[in-house]
Amino acid sequence: MIWESFGAAALGLALSWAAVRSLADRLPSARAVYLTGALGALFGAFLTHSALGPGHGVATLIGAVFVGAVTLSLLIRPRGRRLTRSAAAQ
Repeated sequence: MIWESFGAAALGLALSWAAVRSLADRLPSARAVYLTGALGALFGAFLTHSALGPGHGVATLIGAVFVGAVTLSLLIRPRGRRLTRSAAAQ
């Protein structure tokens, strides 16, 4: 399980690096992106390992990558649109 955790964290950081490199203008600070990617992948590994049980290392890492990617996708902001206050908030 410890190697799955290290592998998941490394894959989460690799996903974060790719996201920062390709979508830097649409993401918050790089520190937040790296933290979110690593923690999302660790949570995905935990979730997949809990569902499948021991002995499924590759499947656990695949689950970690999927959950890490979904978590990172929640950080992406819309392109070319400024954030404005809603009519109800004014």
